[in-house]
Amino acid sequence: MKAQIRKNLCLVVLVLSSLLLHAQDNLMSLLEESEEPDTEYTIATFKSTRLMSGQSVEIPAAGVLQYVINHRFARITGGFYNIFGLDNATMRMGFDYGISKRLAVGVGRSSFEKTYDGYLKYKLLRQSKGAGNMPITVTGFAGMAIKTIAWPEPDRPNYFSSRLYYTFQLLIARKFNSDLSLQLMPTLVHRNLVATRADANDVFALGMGGRYKLTGSLSVNVEYYYLIPGQIVSPVYGEKVRNSLTLGVDIETGGHVFQLMLSNSRGMSEKVFITETTGSWLSTNIHFGFNINRVFTIIDKHNKK
Repeated sequence: MKAQIRKNLCLVVLVLSSLLLHAQDNLMSLLEESEEPDTEYTIATFKSTRLMSGQSVEIPAAGVLQYVINHRFARITGGFYNIFGLDNATMRMGFDYGISKRLAVGVGRSSFEKTYDGYLKYKLLRQSKGAGNMPITVTGFAGMAIKTIAWPEPDRPNYFSSRLYYTFQLLIARKFNSDLSLQLMPTLVHRNLVATRADANDVFALGMGGRYKLTGSLSVNVEYYYLIPGQIVSPVYGEKVRNSLTLGVDIETGGHVFQLMLSNSRGMSEKVFITETTGSWLSTNIHFGFNINRVFTIIDKHNKK
């Protein structure tokens, strides 16, 4: 009798254990089904906020201030007498600040034509996968530049508005894998003052560029701006305006990104390198230049309570 009772108790325990395990499995399944997959955003499409001369889709992180130094030297065809252009350098110093994850503001000053510039960049779309699947990153760019060099003819009527230039871009990029990123840059440059009536105030261009990573800290970059023909008729400083082509490398060293480049453009503002490039790669009328970026965390928004 007692043996029969023990057998019955064991059977009851086994049945209850099986039911509990089954219920636990069903509960875990329900929890897993109710959990939404995370959205994974793509980072470091490019290593710098500039592809080369022009902008990339990247902006400084929220609360981060970026100090930028840009140098462009004269044409290397000047030979050893001018140290292949190093004797005649122009430079730009600027500050970029990340207001949020999507919005950044920047200001700068170039020695070329004593130009001041400012801009806003906003990430409209962010490449991602998971719950939110977006194949590209799209950043809007709006900039303004003011040329403050003395008027060449001070005795004629000159207007402040004639010093102003505006640039509007959509920066469209995709990071295909850990090595390759490509970008398109449809661009409008508005010039308040042009040389003749035959020259367009609104100049449209299509920029194309990319980055290919060679090592963890070294990548090669290319940037090209195609001008729609017939918009700029007058020569600039006696030379024909050409499409801007820049080749270079990114070198990442801790908090710095060091960019070295060769370009047929001497400019560092969109108005100059898009609408006033006159150098020819075939004639080696090209310029050596570099960008240095250094970042400083002003507000640590990740740890802010």
